[in-house]
Amino acid sequence: MKRLTFLLLLAGALAGCQSQRPKNADANAPPQELRVSAAISLQRAFDQLGALYESRTGTRVVFNYGASGVLQKQIENAAPADVFASAGAKQMDALDSQGLLAPGTRRDFARNTLILIVPNDAKFTPGSFEQLAQPQLQRLAIGNPKTVPAGQYAEQVLINLKLWSQLQSRLVFAEDVRQVFDYVARGEVEAGIVYASDVAVAKDDVSVAAHAPDNSHDPILYPIAVLKESRREYEARQFIGLIVSTEGQAILRKYGFGRASLRID
Repeated sequence: MKRLTFLLLLAGALAGCQSQRPKNADANAPPQELRVSAAISLQRAFDQLGALYESRTGTRVVFNYGASGVLQKQIENAAPADVFASAGAKQMDALDSQGLLAPGTRRDFARNTLILIVPNDAKFTPGSFEQLAQPQLQRLAIGNPKTVPAGQYAEQVLINLKLWSQLQSRLVFAEDVRQVFDYVARGEVEAGIVYASDVAVAKDDVSVAAHAPDNSHDPILYPIAVLKESRREYEARQFIGLIVSTEGQAILRKYGFGRASLRID
């Protein structure tokens, strides 16, 4: 029954009309703001989704993009936010374990894959992740595994392929996955490990060298949830409703994200 009630709430949210707002809302009040902390790999897709949400509801979406681990710490330290969208389950699990999520609002909404990229004018292009051990590769950029989910997945791949120890001296840690992409595009490193979605919107800036084997890392799922301390829970649920709708999923696919199984935790 609770699941049915929640799904009906989300379905109603998608219409996005002002008549759906709470009865006690002040029509003359200034436009409301919804604060969304989201993984930086979601920026292009969420910018479009935020604009669509605002056009339908009149509520402005203010985004705070960054590495998921950094955003997690900000939320733990009481930074203002209504919604959190992470590039990995680890960061969302940490907030959940502390009781910082609104019950019943967490959902997996997107999937990604991990790829190896090289500069367009690369002198050495590894044909697989295993070839990263070749001496021609001097610098490999990955996200910092301590705070960047893409870096955590990259670490898993390199450990499972028994390359982690061998490549330690060649690793260049970045603050987020976008920085990894920029290092490669500018030719500052020979290769980098990023998400497929990063290349989908800037495919002319780098070359794809290889795809990580599916069994070399955990599934890359993106969870989203309303934060318990949010004063905009109604609007936050509306926003998540748009994200998981057919229209929202089509926008995410346009930016290189796959569809996740949409389940309520």
